[in-house]
Amino acid sequence: NVRIQNGGEIWMGDHVNYNFKTRSMRTEQFRTGKAPIFAGAESLSGNSASNAYAVKNGYVTTDDFENPAYRVRASSVKILPGKYVRMWNAVLLAGNVPVFYFPYYQRSLGDHSGNFNFTPGFRSSYGGYMLTTYDWFWGDVAEGSVHLDYRTKRGVGLGPDLKLNLGQWGEANLKYYYLHDVHPDGSDNDQFRFGNIPNNRQRVYADWQATPATNLNVKALLNYQTDPLVLRDFYTGEYDANPQPRSFVEVQKYSDNWSLDAMVAPRVNNFFGQVERLPDVKLTGYRQQILNTPLYYDSESSISWNRVFFSNATNGLYTTDGLYADQGGYFTDSAMRADTYHQVSLPWQFFRWLNVTPHAGGRFTYYNRGSYASGNTDEISRATFDTGLSVGFKASALWRDAHSSFLEVDGLRHVIEPSANYSFVTRPSKKAEFIPQIDPEMAALLISPVTFPDYNSIDSLDYQNVIRLGVRNLLQTKRGGQLDDLVNWNLMLDCRLDSQDYQSKLNDIYSQLAFRPRSWLTLEEKLRYDTEAGHLNLSFHQIMFAPDDRWSWGIGHLYIRGGAWDRGLWEPNNFMTSAFFYRVNDNWGLRAQHDINIETGRLQRQSYSIYRDLRSWTAALTLRFQDDRDRSSDVTVAFQLSLKARPLHRSEGDVENPLRLVGE
Repeated sequence: NVRIQNGGEIWMGDHVNYNFKTRSMRTEQFRTGKAPIFAGAESLSGNSASNAYAVKNGYVTTDDFENPAYRVRASSVKILPGKYVRMWNAVLLAGNVPVFYFPYYQRSLGDHSGNFNFTPGFRSSYGGYMLTTYDWFWGDVAEGSVHLDYRTKRGVGLGPDLKLNLGQWGEANLKYYYLHDVHPDGSDNDQFRFGNIPNNRQRVYADWQATPATNLNVKALLNYQTDPLVLRDFYTGEYDANPQPRSFVEVQKYSDNWSLDAMVAPRVNNFFGQVERLPDVKLTGYRQQILNTPLYYDSESSISWNRVFFSNATNGLYTTDGLYADQGGYFTDSAMRADTYHQVSLPWQFFRWLNVTPHAGGRFTYYNRGSYASGNTDEISRATFDTGLSVGFKASALWRDAHSSFLEVDGLRHVIEPSANYSFVTRPSKKAEFIPQIDPEMAALLISPVTFPDYNSIDSLDYQNVIRLGVRNLLQTKRGGQLDDLVNWNLMLDCRLDSQDYQSKLNDIYSQLAFRPRSWLTLEEKLRYDTEAGHLNLSFHQIMFAPDDRWSWGIGHLYIRGGAWDRGLWEPNNFMTSAFFYRVNDNWGLRAQHDINIETGRLQRQSYSIYRDLRSWTAALTLRFQDDRDRSSDVTVAFQLSLKARPLHRSEGDVENPLRLVGE
């Protein structure tokens, strides 16, 4: 907190470097967000009342060195800390070499200021490319980006991004991108599967979320694409996360005991399979006490108009839902559906530790104005009744004197939660084969619920007589004064007392385990094992090492048994991934990522990045090879340069999504 005053001249700052021989000064008083702005000058005059400073024959930089690698030098500078810096007769210097001249230059010093980002590179499917983004800000009301990209093999792409802060009316985002693709058919295989891809390719994304009034939520999402592959080709990260994005508008009004939801989900992209809901209105009654009785009540009632579409993006091949479509873009079922479910439960506790809850419920569903794949009827109704019993308890033991330096254990607590849920569902008055399958039971890698209303595959209801056994084991300890889970293990198994023709007596045993033997070491596991046939249907393992900020390593393995199981026809999958980072020193860092398909013996993706700290900048050079199935091999080389004061991505952003390093 230094202040040097000599007549009308003032030098001040958090700390000041002042050379009495040359009478020159350097200070870091001025800051922009979390990054400092450094100024040097022959003289600096300040006015504490207006908090403004004038610099003569000075410079401004974000480089924290006595001799900055770059700076903007000007004959006259006005600085308003936290707001802006203005310069007249300014020259951008790289070292001592003039690079650009500005007769007048102004830059915001607030948390948000405009800046350019460039990502040059080469990719086999793109050719050489330059991705250019300008980020802009308009106070706290709006911010956005403007993209102008060029790919030698694909052409010019451009579009804006906009984010609005609407106060009480929430936040909204809008993204638009257009590309005149001179080579849209990336491979002959793409043409065979998806037909001709247009030259003029576009995507529109918009979302809005708000709470305009108490207990009222509004959500809207729009995803429009001119073709099914535009995200795969130019937004790989988004495509990997959601290859078939949906569009909808949803309004929810809720209270302590009730919730009313209304949703409209139109089919915006006619090349994706989808259930169109125009609209779907649901009234949910949360579990609540019935007057002063020991009984509790909960319910779900809905009415909707629906159309079920197959995809036409496959030209007669299997759709993305695994269904065969011999004619593209048609719907198989359309119906108005009215459904209501009501349940009464009676929670009891015995011996102050044993929880027993019997429950009983009934469901009635009506369909009208249908055009069904079965062609059986234009009007149908169905009724079911269910009952069941839930039993469970929680027990714990504490060992305060348990210590282990190897496992970082400071005391232990074991919590065990056994449970048994019995569910009985009567045979529906109409079989599922006569019901339009709007919400069918889908094949899933995880175990589906068996009790109502959690089981929500309304149109696949069938006879059920099952007990779900489960046990949770939790082992906790103290690390760094905080409670930490050493072991978290869940087991689940369904015993079918009266199985259907397509079911076994015992469902797959399901195991989910998380083990942290050290604060820097985490092991996770998920398993599905067919106890009757002796098959391992699903296996997922992941190990994360992060002992310090110098290196980290993550290894993952996924196995899915091919064939027919759990109502699905599964493609065999045996996949391993590895991500490794090593910080050589304060200036250099390395990252390597590998994705290996053990089933085919193919190294599907390998990526290598070199990081370099350039004082005021960080640079990353990335080399990526892709050899995905059904696609041509692809090679990408990309370079990113980011100013530390205005980073291109937030910290660790490239760890969560390494595709950002190549501009995707």
